Amino acid sequence: MEKQTDNFKLERRLRKSTWDAVKEFKMIEEGDKVMVCLSGGKDSYTMLDNLLHIRKVTNYSFDIVAVNLDQKQPDFPEHILPEYLSQLNVPYKIVERDTYSIVKDKVPEGKTMCSLCSRLRRGILYSTAKEIGATKIALGHHREDIIETFFLNMFFSGKLEAMPAKYRTDNGEHIVIRPLAYCKEKDITEYAVLKKYPIIPCNLCGSQPNMQRKITKKMLQDWEKEYPHRIEIIYNSIKNISPSHLFDSGLYDFEQLKPILKEDMVKSISDLVP
Repeated sequence: MEKQTDNFKLERRLRKSTWDAVKEFKMIEEGDKVMVCLSGGKDSYTMLDNLLHIRKVTNYSFDIVAVNLDQKQPDFPEHILPEYLSQLNVPYKIVERDTYSIVKDKVPEGKTMCSLCSRLRRGILYSTAKEIGATKIALGHHREDIIETFFLNMFFSGKLEAMPAKYRTDNGEHIVIRPLAYCKEKDITEYAVLKKYPIIPCNLCGSQPNMQRKITKKMLQDWEKEYPHRIEIIYNSIKNISPSHLFDSGLYDFEQLKPILKEDMVKSISDLVP
């Protein structure tokens, strides 16, 4: 009985976190066609589950189409996702592109494959979204993914930048959302075991032992062990920004000592146009 209660609390916690993110960032609107990018990992399965639940219990009327990119990795079990999605009665599309061979050919042995693999996947998914008429592209990144990206950008790119919960692509054609932005990886891991998702492992990026993201993840896990709740505090800091206490003059007017508002930015740009 106690275990059932814990499972119920876990499910409720994940669904509440997903709903909070969807609502706060206005990720989904009436009539949307949401392309749920399904990799076969624990995160994307959980995202699909929670979005299906939101559609069921709220007044939101939107369509869901699951899309999987079959990158032609060796021994990829092609039958798993079609069987799983058919059981759920979820419309789906499997896109077959041999990006595996491209990445293996272009990236030198021992170098991180993530960057190239990510760019190739992104381009294919954007094209697919346009082809099926999707109004939103849903990715399964969770809280820890966002924090890790924040530190990776700080350490290696010199930027205070994380993964946005919602953004428009550079060409303006697509809106990308991350419904799991408030969900903890630990909860997702437990939930995936509870739901017995048919997990499909990645033989590309996930197989590389010296990735900077893995090193950053271990750093955060070590901090959490030594100082409990540190990850929670770090995540809250991403949502609690003080431009006046940083050094970006594009966000804060240090001459007038006031924040630069959107209309001020538009005005300053228009002043430069002859």
